[in-house]
Amino acid sequence: MWYVYVLQSQKNKNWFYKGSTNNLRKRFSDHQKGKEKSTKPYRPFKLVYYEAYLTEKAVREREVSIKKSGSVWIPIKKRIIKSLKD
Repeated sequence: MWYVYVLQSQKNKNWFYKGSTNNLRKRFSDHQKGKEKSTKPYRPFKLVYYEAYLTEKAVREREVSIKKSGSVWIPIKKRIIKSLKD
């Protein structure tokens, strides 16, 4: 399986990271340990959202749409925020 995921910084709750991987547990661990330069300053993280896909192509297309399209990202972000409040 391939996953697109969203991490929320626990240091700055308004900061989200969007990525994709075929090993979600390892990738999350790498972010938490500071192995990723782009996310290191925002640690620690909470995994707040993910979707599963069968192919790398499908997950990459979804990741790009989430990162580049506000019409895709905004409803996901609203869902995340709502679920964190419940």
